[in-house]
Amino acid sequence: MSDPTKDSTPATGKGHATPSRKEREAAQKRPLVGDRTKEGKIAARAELAKKRAQARAGMMSGEDRYLGPRDKGPQKRFARDWVDSRFSGGELLLPVAFGAVILSSIENAAVQIASIILMWGLMIFIVFNSWMIGRKLSQAAKERWGEDNLERGLKSYAVMRSLQMRPMRLPKPQVKRGNKIG
Repeated sequence: MSDPTKDSTPATGKGHATPSRKEREAAQKRPLVGDRTKEGKIAARAELAKKRAQARAGMMSGEDRYLGPRDKGPQKRFARDWVDSRFSGGELLLPVAFGAVILSSIENAAVQIASIILMWGLMIFIVFNSWMIGRKLSQAAKERWGEDNLERGLKSYAVMRSLQMRPMRLPKPQVKRGNKIG
């Protein structure tokens, strides 16, 4: 028989008193905003700057996860590479417009008329070139993905990119001019 004075289970005491509700609530309190000390703010600012620099570098290199919704996807990458591999008339817009403004300030009627004709000629060339870019890109994309699978706005995305000067394009061009894409 077993001895009732000896219990076979060990003592299960927790070794401390149960904390009061006030003590438990005080232990769980944390600032909502984060570390508000001066060192904490400096560390948070440095971490944020590091993340921004990483995101900017990723966007510049064309990494899909760092791009905005306008630039994401394989079709947009194809359009970017297709436009970047060619020369377009839109790249001349800013330098020629600057030159035309300077020429139009010269007080000579022939030079002023020539600058106006130059600007109109460039505008007509850009409109024609933009139409050709949209048409050719559309054909190349249809060959690659099929007519039913093309994203909306692919032509206008390519045309807007072709109107920018090459060094000012974001994401930066990943292909050299002259490479055949599509």
